[in-house]
Amino acid sequence: MKSRSTTISLLAAAAAACVLGSVAAAPTSKPPAKPAPKGPKPPAVSKFRQRQLEMMRVSAPGDEYFGRLKLSYLGINNTFRDESIRAGAYTTDSHIISQVDFAEDALRGWSNKYPKDPQLARSYFLAYAMYRKIWTQPGQSKAWQYLHIIEQRFPSTYFGKLVNKDLTGFTEHYFMEPQPCPSPQPTLSPGARRPPPTPSPTPSPEPTASPSPAPGQPAVEVLPVPCYTPTPPTPSPTPVPIPTIAPSALPTQLPSGLVTPTPLPSPAPTRSA
Repeated sequence: MKSRSTTISLLAAAAAACVLGSVAAAPTSKPPAKPAPKGPKPPAVSKFRQRQLEMMRVSAPGDEYFGRLKLSYLGINNTFRDESIRAGAYTTDSHIISQVDFAEDALRGWSNKYPKDPQLARSYFLAYAMYRKIWTQPGQSKAWQYLHIIEQRFPSTYFGKLVNKDLTGFTEHYFMEPQPCPSPQPTLSPGARRPPPTPSPTPSPEPTASPSPAPGQPAVEVLPVPCYTPTPPTPSPTPVPIPTIAPSALPTQLPSGLVTPTPLPSPAPTRSA
């Protein structure tokens, strides 16, 4: 009985020793690392703001100038607007045309340097609207060119949609060259022989419009202008001869009251020995 209890105690002591040995042999675990402090989260950038930043990178700055007159993009737009107001319904004023051409020159420089500027669509539309009011053949041709530039480069913009209706109904208006008025026939006396008639220019015809323009070309309306009376050339003045002044003859006699100087006697020649 005693031997059996001794055996049980020995087995229990051995088991405890095994448990303690396994616990001592187990590796010690490291303490958990502290989480890094989190800073403020950067705000999310919306797609609209990303689009704005992208457009700012490709846009012309407000203090950059273009063309011969050094116009900013705001100056270009203001020139087109102001001259359009001065032109009224239409114009052929050379002063207005020269100002518009300077603004167009600056617009070309701006477009070449910043071809993706989103403000170009507005400026091209203002140029188109201005040149449509210039009733000369070069002005109408430029309006037709700007119409197609807007339609090709900016079709999805507000200004691209505005010009869609003008592509089919565009008509060029410009005045024809003035012609001199026919000269009146001279009145002849009864029985006089009438000379053969001299050809005289005909007055300006009525406005003509091309009923069926060529494919891809606009209709054209040529407007008449009054004839003018040619001014006769001014005859050149006949040169007037300038009279020459003849030299006056010297007086042969002295005026009264003056004493004629007596000539001194010349010395007599001496004879040598």
